[in-house]
Amino acid sequence: MTLTVTVADVHRMTPDVKQFRLVSEDHVFEYDPGQHTMVHFEADGEEEARPYTAANLPGTNQLVLAIKRYDDGTGSVFMHERTPGDEITVEEVDGNLHVRDFDRDAVFLATGTGITPLYPMVKQYAREGDGDAHLVFGERDQEHLIFRESLDQLRAEEENLDVDYVLSDAEDDEAWNGRTGHVQDHLPDALDGVDFAETDFYVCGVPEMVVETEDLLTEAGADEDRIFTEGWESDAADE
Repeated sequence: MTLTVTVADVHRMTPDVKQFRLVSEDHVFEYDPGQHTMVHFEADGEEEARPYTAANLPGTNQLVLAIKRYDDGTGSVFMHERTPGDEITVEEVDGNLHVRDFDRDAVFLATGTGITPLYPMVKQYAREGDGDAHLVFGERDQEHLIFRESLDQLRAEEENLDVDYVLSDAEDDEAWNGRTGHVQDHLPDALDGVDFAETDFYVCGVPEMVVETEDLLTEAGADEDRIFTEGWESDAADE
C-alpha cells in the first residue's frame, strides 16, 4: 500500500543530514518504533524505492525521516532536493527492528546513520521499559552526532537511560573529553554493570561494525538469540 504525503518542513541536523517531516491528510501511521517506510521516486526513467526509518513515535499522521546525503546516491539526493509543499509517495511503516521485550534490560549500539532506527526505540524503551537502557553511539565528530540534543535531554529526564558517545575523529578536538575510536573498541567495558546473559542487544551500523560487535557481545556472555541486528554499507541504500 502506498500513500501520498506532503513535506511539511525540512530541518538540517548536521552538515550532511536533513530531517523531513511528512504529513498525510487522512492516514494515521501505526508501527513499532525502529521500523521503516519505503520512499518511492523516479530515477533515469525507472521507479525506485529506498528504506528510511521513522524517527518519531507512532499514532499520528506524520512521519519524521532523518536522511544522510550521499553524493553518488539516488534516494538521498532525491530527498535532499525536496522542499516544503512537495508531495512524496511512501509505503506503510514495517520492518524487523523493534524492541522485543520491555521487561528485560536493553543495550543499543549504533554507528553513523545506524542511530536512526535505534533513536525511536531508545525513546520508547526509556519511557515504557521496566529495566535499564544503555545507548553507545559512535560518530566521526561532535558536529555529526545526529539527535544529540534530544538524546541528552532524554537522558536527563529518564533515570533508567545511560547514553555514551564514541568519536572516531576527535583526537584534535580539545573540547571533547569522552571516548574516542570506534564503538567496538569500548566493548564490553562501556557496558560495565550490564548482565549480558539477561539483556537484549540492538545493533545497527555498517556490516563490519555489526559483525564485530555481535562477536564481542557473544564472547562477553550475551545470548545470540537476544542480539538483534541490522546492517548496511554506508551508501548501500542508495546504490
